[in-house]
Formats: sequence, C-alpha cells, structure tokens
Amino acid sequence: MNLLVAAKIVWAVGTVGWYVIRIPFERKVKRERVVDVRDRVRELVLLSCSTLGLGIVPLFWATSKLFDFANYPYSVVQFALGTLTFAAALWLFRRTHKDLGKNWSVTLEIKDKHKLITEGVYRHVRHPMYSAFFLWALAQLILIPNWIAGPAGFVGFGILYAFRVGREEKMMLDTFGEEYRAYSARTARLIPGVY
Repeated sequence: MNLLVAAKIVWAVGTVGWYVIRIPFERKVKRERVVDVRDRVRELVLLSCSTLGLGIVPLFWATSKLFDFANYPYSVVQFALGTLTFAAALWLFRRTHKDLGKNWSVTLEIKDKHKLITEGVYRHVRHPMYSAFFLWALAQLILIPNWIAGPAGFVGFGILYAFRVGREEKMMLDTFGEEYRAYSARTARLIPGVY
C-alpha cells in the first residue's frame, strides 16, 4: 500500500473514531434540561467553520483530485508522527467526554444540574476538549501532505476557538462565580503549565 493511501485511511479512521466516541455521550446529554443557551446562530457558524477545516476539506483531499496541485513529498516519519498524534487526540477526546459526563454539550449551554468539573484531565486544563481538537488539527497537518488540506483543521478549528473560548469562560463565570475564578487561577486553558 502506498503511503499516501495509508494516510487517507488513518485520517478516515480517526474521523470516524471521533464520531464513534461522541455518539454515546450525545445520547446521554439529550435528556438533560438546558437552562442557559448562548448564541445558537453564532455557534452554528463557528461549528461549520470547524467542520469545514477538520472534515470537509480533508475529505475532498482524500476522495478527489481537487487539491492534488498542493500536495508535497511525504515521508514515513510524517505518517508515523501524524498517526500517533491522531491517536493521542482521540484518547484525550474520549477522556474529556468521560470526565464531563452529562455536563457536556456541542454548543454553549448550561444544564439544569450542571457541575463544574475539576477532576481527571480537567485538573490540569480548563478546556481539554479544545486541546483534543487542536491535537487533531496538528495530526491532520502532519498526516496530510497537502498545503491546503493539511492546515485546514487549524484554520477551521482555530476560528471556532478564537471566537468561542472567551464567551465560554464568561458563561462559566456567570454560572459558577468565584468557584470558576479560583479554578481558572490554578489551571491553564489548553496546555498544562503553558497556556
């Protein structure tokens, strides 16, 4: 099997894996009553940007010749590093969902019995799910040898992150007050001890 085909397979398996991880958690949270929702239309636009960069653009790369003009030489080292990074992203993604339990949602929402989670991966960072998505974007950048499809994940998810994280932190502060302020003071946003 050629290395480029293997990279397409790993990307596809990782993307399907993301959905497989998320499905049981989506089913659990649908039953929870929402008491605070923020900017549904804005959220839809931001989620669309992320989906475009992490899903649609690489899908076109993997299934068509649309972006072939932007391909560059590829190595087994890139393939191995991209595969390992994607595996780490999926592990963190699953762990984040597990730690959040019913407190999770796709958009900015507060549930009726919402709790501030500060254990598990949340002991080290406030937004490990965003960390998982940035790891996915990094995996895509390394795994896909294309100047358009490779960085598309960083662009798409980066837009979501830039326009959402501040609003999410404000929502958490509005909901949990001093408890969230103290939690923020002792944790990083995405990378333990760094940022």
